[in-house]
Amino acid sequence: MAAGKGLRAGQPLPKQFALWRGKPVLRHSVEALSAAGVAPVVVVIPEGAEAIAAEVLAGITGVECVTGGVTRQDSVRCGLEALASRAPARVLIHDAARPILPQAVIERLCAALDSHPGAIPVLPVVDSLCHAEDDGQMGPPARREALRRVQTPQAFRFPAILAAHRDWPGETNAGDDAQVAQAAGLSIDLVDGDEALHKLTYSSDFGTSAPLIRTGSGFDVHRLEDGEELWLCGVKIEHHQGLAGHSDADVAIHALVDALLGAIGAGDIGQHFPPSDAQWRGASSDRFLAHAARLVGAAGYGIGNVDVTIICEAPKIGPHREAMRARLAAIMGAPIEAVSVKATTTERLGFAGRGEGIAAQAIATVVRA
Repeated sequence: MAAGKGLRAGQPLPKQFALWRGKPVLRHSVEALSAAGVAPVVVVIPEGAEAIAAEVLAGITGVECVTGGVTRQDSVRCGLEALASRAPARVLIHDAARPILPQAVIERLCAALDSHPGAIPVLPVVDSLCHAEDDGQMGPPARREALRRVQTPQAFRFPAILAAHRDWPGETNAGDDAQVAQAAGLSIDLVDGDEALHKLTYSSDFGTSAPLIRTGSGFDVHRLEDGEELWLCGVKIEHHQGLAGHSDADVAIHALVDALLGAIGAGDIGQHFPPSDAQWRGASSDRFLAHAARLVGAAGYGIGNVDVTIICEAPKIGPHREAMRARLAAIMGAPIEAVSVKATTTERLGFAGRGEGIAAQAIATVVRA
């Protein structure tokens, strides 16, 4: 959905076509949908916007544009009607003004459609709420526990939502497509949304103070002990000793987590996963790395590249290097070309040289999405 005027954003053109973090808002959304395997992507645009839409979407395959209507419901119906002859089983309806679209949200929505005709992503309300009286005074409180913040994309079985929009009275405005579906008697499942799905609305949302590139570093050390497993970069290595620690003590991943968190100014691994918390005892460190990667995305960045150096006399890292790169890339959702794993020794000097432990250092570069 990209047919609105977007006037509140204070941009020189409708906000869906305005630049945000280096490229038009609409292109962010369409690229995210395409990357998740959504096809075709129908973009509903304002009348007369064909030329700018073509420029914004140049080079993206599987995309077509249709002109919207007077209201949002009119525009959604135009998009659905453009798909009617192909009758897909499912459809996602997404606001272009939500440019960061995590694939995990799409997966949760599609899974919910296996048992429900519709599903929407929601977030809990954390602020206190009250009703506002007509005179501007505070009214009675509202129960935030029963309320949710609704996001897009909203997912539906296609025949059901098309019929709901065809039956919707044209003179009535609905807040979103879930309300149209609910009015038609469809049950709507709620799935977890994501803070990254923030909707660009005001001029402040288009601020460019965040740097294009940020870099963080990390360093960690763990003791080698008998009777422990040895995990490095998410790969289990056969060795006569393993690393000791509160979690699985994957020293390389711990250094990399700190590097990613440092790049976005989000503290360190101990703040997010305190060693005093029993739930992390023996935990697999891939959970820590996946969490850090999600925070990078939520901050509006993508992983540019990471470089990990493992410091030890033994075991030999070379035979495991490619498996380590592949595992780190999979955990972070990054291309393997963006992951470097190296090893060095201390020429038998210090604790690492004496075989008492293993150290790792990491550097991570993140790029504004």
